[in-house]
Amino acid sequence: MASSKQLLGLIRSHATGDESSFFAIAEHIASDAAKAGRGRMADEIRTLVSNLRTEASERRPSARPTPIFAPRGELASILHASYPETRIDDLILSEALETRLRGVTREHRERELLAERGLEPRRKLLLAGPPGTGKTMTAAALAGELGLPLFTVMLDGVITKFMGETAAKLRLVFDAVETTRGVYFFDEVDALATSRGTENDVGEARRTLNSLLQFLDQDKSASLLIAATNHSALLDAAIFRRFDASLAYERPSSDGIQRILKAHLGRFSMADVDWIAVSSNAAGLSQADLVAAAKDAARVAVLDHNGIIRNEVLGTCIAERAQLHRS
Repeated sequence: MASSKQLLGLIRSHATGDESSFFAIAEHIASDAAKAGRGRMADEIRTLVSNLRTEASERRPSARPTPIFAPRGELASILHASYPETRIDDLILSEALETRLRGVTREHRERELLAERGLEPRRKLLLAGPPGTGKTMTAAALAGELGLPLFTVMLDGVITKFMGETAAKLRLVFDAVETTRGVYFFDEVDALATSRGTENDVGEARRTLNSLLQFLDQDKSASLLIAATNHSALLDAAIFRRFDASLAYERPSSDGIQRILKAHLGRFSMADVDWIAVSSNAAGLSQADLVAAAKDAARVAVLDHNGIIRNEVLGTCIAERAQLHRS
């Protein structure tokens, strides 16, 4: 049987319209039923949850939340607001990385349960890895999963040449973090947090880093902060201690290459494709490169081959993407 906490959580989440929490609690009840030997009951709950998820997904475009916060004034040049519909299922990542991301979303959906034991969900994530490996899409997916707005911090609006002004703009960002719950994404955070003591280290850069560290320490909001870097070696050592988790992103493996290409070419006939050769030729390319190559091949398939993906065409598109990195 469901526990009293689970029943109260179901009622509360339904009353507040929190679909994510409702489904998460229902899935836990199904798991508990299965462990207790009530397999039929567990299957019925899971089937019902699956059907409800499908219905909710079909309703989502019309039920999309109305933005309650739009950056104004000086903040409008610093934050870009959006409501992503991306989900973790849309990402193609390693199993370990996907598991960690689902763990983060679960913590936020069940934050009340954690609070009962004096715990909080992880709110500050550092994503590190080569360009095009899914870091930006991860920020969108977490916002989409949690039904929160995504606020992208625009560094060209934050970093200035005037003494003290960058820190003042960062304060505006963290004031918004405190007052408006959302997912705040700092891309290329190394521009703000370069290691002290490097040959490019100047007084203003140190002041900016110190301000960022201070704001991260002081932040006790309910927002999720995500920072991404392509060059983790450039980051000051102190920045790592300010984040609850660091996630490493890598270029796709052979299996990942196939999954990415197939995901973006699923509407086409691919019987002609030699996947072993394709994976070998695409080794070292990023997820973004593979998506672009798939789109190039799809255009040729539509215009010249009746929707059939030819092996040589896909190979050429991949080779062209690889050439871009060599030129």
